[in-house]
Amino acid sequence: MLSPVQESGRAAAPRFNDDDARLDAVRRRDRSADGQFVYSVRTTGVYCRPSCAARPALRENIAFHATCAEAEHVGFRPCKRCRPNEAAREEQHAAAIAKACRMIEQSEEALSLDALADAVAMSRFHFHRVFKEQTGVTPKAYADAHRARRVRDELTTSDTVTQAIYGAGFNSNGRFYATSGERLGMTPSAYRGGGKGAAIRFAVGECSLGSILVAATEKGVCAITLGDDPDTLVRNLQDQFPKAELIGGDKDFEQLVAKVVGFVEAPEQGLDLPLDVRGTAFQQRVWALLREIPAGSTASYADIATRLGQPAAVRAVAQACAANKLAVAIPCHRVVRQDGALSGYRWGVERKRALLVREGVAA
Repeated sequence: MLSPVQESGRAAAPRFNDDDARLDAVRRRDRSADGQFVYSVRTTGVYCRPSCAARPALRENIAFHATCAEAEHVGFRPCKRCRPNEAAREEQHAAAIAKACRMIEQSEEALSLDALADAVAMSRFHFHRVFKEQTGVTPKAYADAHRARRVRDELTTSDTVTQAIYGAGFNSNGRFYATSGERLGMTPSAYRGGGKGAAIRFAVGECSLGSILVAATEKGVCAITLGDDPDTLVRNLQDQFPKAELIGGDKDFEQLVAKVVGFVEAPEQGLDLPLDVRGTAFQQRVWALLREIPAGSTASYADIATRLGQPAAVRAVAQACAANKLAVAIPCHRVVRQDGALSGYRWGVERKRALLVREGVAA
């Protein structure tokens, strides 16, 4: 969950071109100024980050330097409180959590919270908080999501379902079976058989954005995909569940497709469908918030992270948007960059632009 995403959701760092702007940043302890310059204090002989929590010095005792090397060249030593010559705290946290994620992904067994925290030299409580800030989910949720991905892979190669579950790192097959419907969309045996025995109805329609495929299980609509070629959309569905019973839509189902197409062409009419939504707990929280964004409005990735109560989880929000398989029903096209510009969209940025324009958003 620390893999790169198209959009960080942050505005560009301000520039600090003159001493007045630099002094103002120091007085405000502005973290966005860290890395832009350092300042030294003549009376103490040290230099600091702009965000240093030390008591502000008098203006006549302060000098500004472009780099740590420049400050040290004229005789100042690094502050022991803010450690300006070391990586910023945010960078240290990002590196520590990236290391923990690699450990989770590479371990054959579930790692305890204490083991992960010790490996990155943090207390268990501090590690748990920082991990959630950085990734948007808890270490346990991250590990469960990774093991679920491994189960999908193991189910296609292992001799038995039980072997696949234990091979993926689950300590109890009962624990996995309890949530298998949410993780796989069907029983492990059915998934291992390529969806054998599962019934998925589907139909393809045409709209001004190209071809559109709608698929549904007995629980509700599980996929709405857009593309240029209807055959490709159907093949992608078949590739995902090669042994499922794919049932071409009857008249009633085709009316459902027509309803989706109608919404694409005229979003003001709204779209209310029963959905079969599958994803991690964090993804489902993000998708629920996306469905609250009204037509004609947009939100940034940072806005969504803030609404979740996890303002540092911008990357994880962007990943959840990218994982959405229900175009327009879960309106990830209404999520834009912090500056209002468009970012990546699973079905093409131009389709995203067209959808927003139809909803009255100047894109």
